[in-house]
Amino acid sequence: MSEKHPHGDDDLKRSINWKQGMAIALGVPLLILPSLGYLPLYVSAAAILIWGLSVLQGFMQNTAYAEMATTFPKVSGVPGFAQHIYAEKQDGRYNKGKLLGGFTAWSYWFGWNPILAIFSILVGGYLHGLFPVLGETFTEYQLSLMSGAVIFTGLFVVNWFGLKDGAILGYILATISLIPLVILAVAPFATGHVELSNITGSWWPTDWAWDLHHVLILFGVFGIAHWSACAWETAAMYGPEYKNPAKDAPKALFACGVICFFLFVLLQSSVIGVLGVEGVLAEPVSPLIPVAQAVFGQAGTMITIILLMAAMVLIIQTAYLGASRAMHSMAREGNLPKVFGQTNSHGTPFIALLTIAAFNLVLISMGNASAVLGASAIGYTIAHGLSLLAYVKSKKDPSFADLKRPFMAPKNWKYVGLFFGLFNVPLCVIGVVYLNSLEIGWAPTWVAFAVLAAYIPIWLYSQHESRRSKNKAVAVPSPVRDAADLEKVP
Repeated sequence: MSEKHPHGDDDLKRSINWKQGMAIALGVPLLILPSLGYLPLYVSAAAILIWGLSVLQGFMQNTAYAEMATTFPKVSGVPGFAQHIYAEKQDGRYNKGKLLGGFTAWSYWFGWNPILAIFSILVGGYLHGLFPVLGETFTEYQLSLMSGAVIFTGLFVVNWFGLKDGAILGYILATISLIPLVILAVAPFATGHVELSNITGSWWPTDWAWDLHHVLILFGVFGIAHWSACAWETAAMYGPEYKNPAKDAPKALFACGVICFFLFVLLQSSVIGVLGVEGVLAEPVSPLIPVAQAVFGQAGTMITIILLMAAMVLIIQTAYLGASRAMHSMAREGNLPKVFGQTNSHGTPFIALLTIAAFNLVLISMGNASAVLGASAIGYTIAHGLSLLAYVKSKKDPSFADLKRPFMAPKNWKYVGLFFGLFNVPLCVIGVVYLNSLEIGWAPTWVAFAVLAAYIPIWLYSQHESRRSKNKAVAVPSPVRDAADLEKVP
């Protein structure tokens, strides 16, 4: 098994309760924004059903993660579970189980990390359209790059002082973000702007057929929806930082899930109900704007956009913290160079935060949020497939039989984990690759595979670093040995 880490300078601090963990994770409903106009492109109004089923998939997966979060309270969420479970004791120069666990965590990191770039691009696009003066002076790419630099710097400063202060920011931004989302989800129904015929009359595309082409599209759509609708598993990332992980982790997870279910289903229903499928396809990047115009007029639209941009800071904060904890966990398990496990006096993995910010400034250069999302979804889906198979291993492997499990999933839940593990890998991964090739081209897929493949040399260096540290420790002579040797000197 992986090493037990003593409490030292690089340990995360237990400083938050389930409400604060939930507040940080409440940026997840914002993840629907890049896909509100994307899913109807392929499945029309059935996108509403896809969102509902995907959040239910999240409940299935996160029930397993809640059990692992309480069984392994000292590791950080999905990447921590996978590394701990796969890292079998094994003779030889390299531990293949350790590599698989590290690769799972790396895939998870790549699934969450690009959210910073995706929403910086969206913020830049909103600014470009909202303020004509900015549009005349800067390009969308320049505005996205500047927005990213400002947001990343601000969040780095806030998170420097520890997760507790990040949670306070989360409370504020969660309120700001949920208000416009709830209003835009509910108000169109209350004001009579939703036409049910827009939904029932366009349930599936007219040319839909259950052939291989459309089945692959459906797997891809589920993979893209999974990236958004199941992402509230990030509430389990803070296992080492909850004051009472046995109770806090499950509460935070399921509270986020209930909120996500209603918002995801209602938001897509609202958008299609007001605009119709054709209207959504006419505004694929930001369909909430014409919905706000129809319900509240121009002034209401301006307020909505400003609130949504503020809300995007919350999901960037959520991703920033989740990705940094993934890197910290990997470094502590010996699957990344040790430098990424360094924390400051407040327990913040600041080297990881700086690395993530720099990486996302590069990703912004792709210029297309859908392209970045397509690459990110590949990593995210692989991570969850392998993590759920790790859960199955933890239930079947005799070496884990005696572990205390303060929260237990229902009996035989390992079969649920196995089903969704295989559903994610390979089915949804193949679907996302296929969908990317139809919509965006092969660039996102090559970016994803290049980033994932880069982990191999990084991991090999990490193993070399670990062996070098152990050899140095063995080579240091003890003080008693030195004194005895000195007495022999003539």
